[in-house]
Amino acid sequence: MAVSEVHAPNLLAVAGPVRQDDIPRLVADLCAAARAPGTGEVICDVGGITTADLVTVEAVARLRLAARGAGVGLRLRDPTPALWALLGLVGLAELCVEVERDPEEREPPLGVEEAVESGDPAR
Repeated sequence: MAVSEVHAPNLLAVAGPVRQDDIPRLVADLCAAARAPGTGEVICDVGGITTADLVTVEAVARLRLAARGAGVGLRLRDPTPALWALLGLVGLAELCVEVERDPEEREPPLGVEEAVESGDPAR
């Protein structure tokens, strides 16, 4: 069973495995967060989600629809690599959500090389 909490006016944290019967409550929690004064977007911290399956993808899709219906944006924070890959596979990563990743998890910019040990052969 997924556990969700509204931490700040626009921050919804979701943890645990997401089951089909959790989705209506998650949507209701998102709508409550969206009603906070001055909320232009809801940040959904999904770092605590322990499963990456189609039910979780459905929950994300329904959260996105609920956010649109409430007139706010939705941004996911800290998805696991498995969830991020699954969202990308079904087309939701690019079409429906913005993902906030930690800077150290990002790929380095092109043209930037890592330090080379002095004994490494030249390339």
